[in-house]
Amino acid sequence: MHQYLFFIGDFPIRAYGLILSLSIILATCTAYFLAKQDGRWHEHVPDMGLYCGLAGIVGARLWDVFFFDWGYYHSHLLEIPFVWQGGMAIQGGVIFGAITGYIYTKRHKIDTWAFADIAAAPAVILGQAMGRIANFLNGDAFGHPTGGDFGILYPATTLAHQVYGNQPLWPAEVWEGQIDIIIFVLLLLFRTTNHAKGQVFTLYAILYSTARFFLEFLRGDYGTLLFGLKSAQLTSLTVILLGIAIFITLAIKGDRINQVKPKPAKTR
Repeated sequence: MHQYLFFIGDFPIRAYGLILSLSIILATCTAYFLAKQDGRWHEHVPDMGLYCGLAGIVGARLWDVFFFDWGYYHSHLLEIPFVWQGGMAIQGGVIFGAITGYIYTKRHKIDTWAFADIAAAPAVILGQAMGRIANFLNGDAFGHPTGGDFGILYPATTLAHQVYGNQPLWPAEVWEGQIDIIIFVLLLLFRTTNHAKGQVFTLYAILYSTARFFLEFLRGDYGTLLFGLKSAQLTSLTVILLGIAIFITLAIKGDRINQVKPKPAKTR
């Protein structure tokens, strides 16, 4: 685990920032491939990747500051822009990125639901998986102590070590990254079915939020907020309930993507 890859003078090149940047590039490349394969809107993907990526970084930072670490940042306001130190909430990044994507598709007369299914959902979850590697290398988004002799021991320079010392911690961020890969594959498989428009993106929201809800029981980097649940769990529950309702509604009323076309009648 290396927080700092190398230094240019006194300026550190952090693994966190590099991997986070690569995750946005990876997600954009994946979205481009999927859109190109579908034959629609691939020319918009680089611009959308840039806009949504920047919005995602802002949203992830603000979400972390106000929902996870406000106890610290309310007296360290000048450090809020210091994203290279870590402290990015994926949920905020996805929400801000999705809003930006919605605005972009509307301005360019792109079918929002269709684009979200074709490219956005699979690409985003793959980017999230790589983003968790950045968390691991930075020593944040860590779990609480396992209570045994198994778990991750973080270096002394990390926040995880500052909080828990040499205690072995649950690999919450590692497991989340692995689950994200599984969700990525499941979304690709679901895209091959006769689903309704919008269901792939909705399924992404449901699956990720479900995984996040349960993994939060292992997280040890912040405390509970309401009813013994953490802020990320409350957000996840909201998304799960809304997602299920939307998924069912789309199944009943939505347009089918892979309609089976009737064979033309033979003429004699």
